[in-house]
Amino acid sequence: MGVMPHMTSTGGGGDWTLVVPLKPLTRAKSRLSASVGEAARARLALAFAQDTVHAAMRCPRVRTVVVVTDDVRAGRVLTGLGAGVVPDVAGGGLNAALRHGVARARAERVAGAVAALNADLPALRPAELSRVLAAAAAVPRAFLPDAAGTGTTLLAAGAEVALRPAFGWQSRRRHLASGAVELSPPDVPGVRQDVDTGEDLLAALELGVGTHTLGVLDRLDDFDAFRGAARGIVEDAVEDAAEDAVRASGVSPA
Repeated sequence: MGVMPHMTSTGGGGDWTLVVPLKPLTRAKSRLSASVGEAARARLALAFAQDTVHAAMRCPRVRTVVVVTDDVRAGRVLTGLGAGVVPDVAGGGLNAALRHGVARARAERVAGAVAALNADLPALRPAELSRVLAAAAAVPRAFLPDAAGTGTTLLAAGAEVALRPAFGWQSRRRHLASGAVELSPPDVPGVRQDVDTGEDLLAALELGVGTHTLGVLDRLDDFDAFRGAARGIVEDAVEDAAEDAVRASGVSPA
């Protein structure tokens, strides 16, 4: 898989290039299987990435989004949303993928300031992301901790600054130790709420997830103990989305 034409500026005209790593869908979000079933796991992993990229592309501070993945289907779908796609580094792991994505973006003269952004942020909002990037722009290198307070959902670096990603277990502690500034802007829960487990998914649903994730969940029949609570949230959200679409179209409901 090569660099797609969308490696040129396709975002909101801002200064930031976001690099989003995505595992092959056959391996992504394995911990969700216990809650949603194996069949839905891959569909949700792609839906999370779609909602993440869609929101990021609408953020006015974002110039372009580059997805690092070897998954052909995911690459095709995310290119359709306006993202650039570069191939992953074979066997290199998450941090190698991020370094590779940043290097490719900078080599294409796309990137000034860069930020690594998780692909599993289905409740991401453009305005929240804008607040985080505004805070990150004030320092050479910064990160945003996840909702649990142990991981990282965004790591940012200025135009002439190495990203030096240290994602993985206890990444908040490692990013702090590396000298990155911890960001704490108010009212950015969607940027912090990544989804690895059923509990994370319910928390994201409470915040309000994007339409791609809602579409998968609305067709899901094999929730475990989370099914009842999630089903009510999903049904309400689908109803609200349908009403919003009707209002936007200007057609009065029957």
